[in-house]
Amino acid sequence: MSPALPGQVVLVLQGGGALGAYQVGVYEALHDSGIEPDWVIGTSIGAINAAVIAGNKPKDRLERLAALWARLQQEPELKALQLFSTFAHGIPGFFSPRMPVLGGWQAQVGLDAASYYSTGPLRETLASLIDFDVLNKAQPRLTVGAVNVTSGNLRYFDSRDGALGLDEVMASAALPPGFPAVRLDGEAFWDGGLYSNTPLEAVLDDNPRRDAVIFSVNVWQPTGPEPKSIWQVMAREKDIRYATRDDSHIARQQQLHRLRHVIRELEKKLPPEARNSAECRELASWGCGTTMHVVRLLAPALDGEDFLKDIDFSATSIRFRREAGLADARRMIERAPWQAPANTIEGIIVHELSARTGG
Repeated sequence: MSPALPGQVVLVLQGGGALGAYQVGVYEALHDSGIEPDWVIGTSIGAINAAVIAGNKPKDRLERLAALWARLQQEPELKALQLFSTFAHGIPGFFSPRMPVLGGWQAQVGLDAASYYSTGPLRETLASLIDFDVLNKAQPRLTVGAVNVTSGNLRYFDSRDGALGLDEVMASAALPPGFPAVRLDGEAFWDGGLYSNTPLEAVLDDNPRRDAVIFSVNVWQPTGPEPKSIWQVMAREKDIRYATRDDSHIARQQQLHRLRHVIRELEKKLPPEARNSAECRELASWGCGTTMHVVRLLAPALDGEDFLKDIDFSATSIRFRREAGLADARRMIERAPWQAPANTIEGIIVHELSARTGG
């Protein structure tokens, strides 16, 4: 029997290439506990994992996720050879190198071909693993983020608002310059992680607001030791860039939701004649009483990982990260912090279980 959670269950999946194996473990723990998401939100590899979850019936989801990551897994195990193979030959089922063209990087090949690799193999992989009839029933709802190449604006594509297809998922994972842009309604889109790699705002800003338990699954390290070499500087910069502004964004949202709860409490203290006036009803509409529990899970760092960790699709790394996600999520589910009494004035309550805090 599945545990009762206070509100809709939302799974938010960050972008991060090979680091996304951690997300598979988190979903496995939820599934094993009888918890299935009502809404899955993802960017980049998070969008790919999210689409496989939303695009299959619950009984098939783990099998399809395993099939996806089996296709992404790289051999040989020796890291240097594995990375060389990835750069030189791509990853079967994911991407393949484009043929060099006269003029090199300056060649005017057009945006659709302006990338090091083709993602045709990923399109074939996803087509075989996602049932779009299931996905577009929006049970669970799926949201993926992508950035408009010319405007620079982030756009969320949502199965609640209309049918999604392969192109929307592919656009969310189109990280330049490695991968080409994807066109939707004539406009070109790149990976949503360029703008916001942790698409938590999609649920915190949703309308109408609903009580929720939000599993925010992060794979980049927001904190870390001071780097001592250029290689370490590159790795630290990458972590900071893709961990994005999660802490500050949540702090702002906590303030906004607290104010909404304050408005609701103030409305209760008004006399009936004032409360029922048109002006008061309009002002009171800014208030709400929803409570959102943000459960933050952070993938642990792998010993020896570096600037190239997001393309380390070796079997050992994938297994480590998936098992870490499974263990972390099981610990959080056992704790079930969303069951503790909550301050009625707080709209967003954060629960940490991460490599930084140790749980």
